[in-house]
Amino acid sequence: MEEEHLATSRRAQPWTRLEDYFVALARRRTARRARAAGPRTQPDAPRFSLSTLPFLMLIAGLAVLAVAIAVAAWPGSRPPPKQEVAIHEEGRAAKGWLDEAKKEMRR
Repeated sequence: MEEEHLATSRRAQPWTRLEDYFVALARRRTARRARAAGPRTQPDAPRFSLSTLPFLMLIAGLAVLAVAIAVAAWPGSRPPPKQEVAIHEEGRAAKGWLDEAKKEMRR
């Protein structure tokens, strides 16, 4: 009963007629022509101003930046930091040093 109400699709029909083959071949040919390459939009040889020059400018800019960072990081004429020399007495510790060390550790 339900099969009577269903319509058959065109794709489901078998390919037995010669016209069906020609229609399919014509569709393929039309699709191939639509995909065919048109006139080229890019030149055959790369242009210096569009390919190599920006790369060289980028490298030069990075080199200038690296030199600027190196110059800024160089210590220059600043005096060296003063080193505090601790007085070293062998075998003696100041009275209460352990309590002071504990206080420092709690901070």
